[in-house]
Amino acid sequence: MATFLDSVRAQRKVLPIIPTSFEGETIIITGANTGLGLEAARHCVRLGASKVILAVRSLARGETAKASIEASTNITGVAEVWHCDLASYDSVKEFAKRASSDLKRIDRVIENAGLAFDQWTTAEGSETTITVNVLGTFLLAMLLLPKLRETGQMTGTKPTLTILTSDLHAQAKFEESKADDIFAELEVKNQSAMIDRYNVSKILEVYTVRALAERLPLSQSNVIINTLNPGLCNTDLIRNLGWFFSTIIKIFRLLLARTAEEGSRTLLHAAVAGEESHGSYLSDCEIKE
Repeated sequence: MATFLDSVRAQRKVLPIIPTSFEGETIIITGANTGLGLEAARHCVRLGASKVILAVRSLARGETAKASIEASTNITGVAEVWHCDLASYDSVKEFAKRASSDLKRIDRVIENAGLAFDQWTTAEGSETTITVNVLGTFLLAMLLLPKLRETGQMTGTKPTLTILTSDLHAQAKFEESKADDIFAELEVKNQSAMIDRYNVSKILEVYTVRALAERLPLSQSNVIINTLNPGLCNTDLIRNLGWFFSTIIKIFRLLLARTAEEGSRTLLHAAVAGEESHGSYLSDCEIKE
């Protein structure tokens, strides 16, 4: 496990902008109205993508993000705002159905959207962190996989499905893993478990990506599936946390955090990482195990 000094050094690393062009591509980015998703979308537009879908819960905020991208890049007609609420399975299904039917191709999906809570709430019968970060995220992934495979066959390329995780997955106590049915245990109201819940959602993302990659080898799926850690970044991820935890995180951010633009470079790297990244965990624009 990385030491604190290792983490500090990683945070100070100057990250490259790996892709040089997204010409002709269609890219979907969830949570693209703010933070890492917004900056990644801005880069994708600037790098020549034909279509960048901002998949957002709030259409109004999505339109604000689109206006920001167009103003900074002087490129119009590329960014589009589509509704997708990962806390609603119906919303996820509607988005995937629209994407699969209305888009001629999907070259890259970057599932950036996520949240952190320290109070118990539920969505779709499960605790909200698990619903959004795990269940909704991978429901969308599975529904978009056929279109990604179709695109690969049509273009002779290997499309990419990237799931955003966090290095905090390594800090998860994951007491629920001792239960016979992990997800049933995660649905049991337990306020004390919320201290660990974000970390648990992130380790579940890592496990699920590895399991998907194992069951869908490139020889079968032709879709690269990977997961990435963007590091500690200045975003609004902590907006749903109480004052105690948010204050601690703000202190660490003052000392170590990357800007949202710097963090977004890790998303770009994962989105164009090659076959060697299939099933892998990426961090600091490198494959790390």
